[in-house]
Amino acid sequence: MKEKTLHKDDKRKSGSESSTLVLYNDDINTFDHVIKSLVEVCGHNSVQAEQCAMIVHFKGSCEVKIGMTEVLNAMSRSLNVKGLKSKVESL
Repeated sequence: MKEKTLHKDDKRKSGSESSTLVLYNDDINTFDHVIKSLVEVCGHNSVQAEQCAMIVHFKGSCEVKIGMTEVLNAMSRSLNVKGLKSKVESL
């Protein structure tokens, strides 16, 4: 079977739009809550979630996930329900 290379333009033609999920810093949530939420909602492992939490704390925001817009919108809503500030942005 021959492999096919998927180019950036091919994604747009196939209808799977690529976006990024951005998490923003706040003064309300604890590191533990942020880490637990990233593990539950985004499927991060604990180390990855902790690194994202640290980046958010020190830089103000962090791209925590890249993927299809529809999936990231659902993740963003879940994070927002947990009291975190997040937004999906197009790449």
